[in-house]
Amino acid sequence: MLNVLHSMFKLCLIFFHNFAHVMSTIIYPSPIFGPIHSRRLGISLGINLLPKGGKFCSFDCVYCECGLNRERRTHNPLPSADEVETALIEKIQELKDDNITPDVFTFAGNGEPTLNPHFPEVVERVIRIRNEYCPNAKISILSNATQIHRPEIRETLMKFDNNIQKLDTVSALYINKVDRPQGHYDVEEQIRNLSLFNGHVIIQTMFMDGMLDGESVCNTTPDYVEPYIEALKRIKPSKVMIYTIDRETPVQGLQKAKPEVLDGIAEQIRQAGFECSVSY
Repeated sequence: MLNVLHSMFKLCLIFFHNFAHVMSTIIYPSPIFGPIHSRRLGISLGINLLPKGGKFCSFDCVYCECGLNRERRTHNPLPSADEVETALIEKIQELKDDNITPDVFTFAGNGEPTLNPHFPEVVERVIRIRNEYCPNAKISILSNATQIHRPEIRETLMKFDNNIQKLDTVSALYINKVDRPQGHYDVEEQIRNLSLFNGHVIIQTMFMDGMLDGESVCNTTPDYVEPYIEALKRIKPSKVMIYTIDRETPVQGLQKAKPEVLDGIAEQIRQAGFECSVSY
């Protein structure tokens, strides 16, 4: 009897641990979510081209607010262009009844938006809807840049008002440890491809502190920041957005970068000639 109770107690502990772990992350509705107040973009209506109830991403970042890929797998289909269009128009009309006007339509959600095979068509439709219903709203994307080697993706991204692409560092070791690409990823290739936007790109970078598997994940030191700024000089972005952890992460041990550290990095970026915003 005692053995049975002990086993049940262990199962309960595992359940509550896993439940708390899952609850620390967010899975967004699909294909439309929000509006939410973005630290960087204002009142944002999200366009989620990833499946309902799970993740679909070419990175598996240890800091991802949507959780780790293996914990969020789903067999739900990717939304079609028709589904996105219908849901977006319905949501805009609903917000209009509440006297809410989005500042921005943001392609984001449970993974990497450009992985959806309907991405170029959806963007065309969203631009048309924006022009008709919310002509002053911007169209933005939060992307990890893993698909920008494809000319059709770069061509579509050029149509965004805010083409926001990720580059956390230029250290391959760091990227493999923290961003964890799920396929081919070469930093030098990424820098070259980001430069192909000819300045029509905003670079977003996560700076943080803490430990992972007994090793530091701090990327705020000069040995990370200085090569990163040299990469920015090659990419020539219109703006740089730096930020740090804002929500609980799926992996323990990660810590926010200190505000004064972020401010110092931002000042170095500005001295290099780039506009830079900071989100603490």
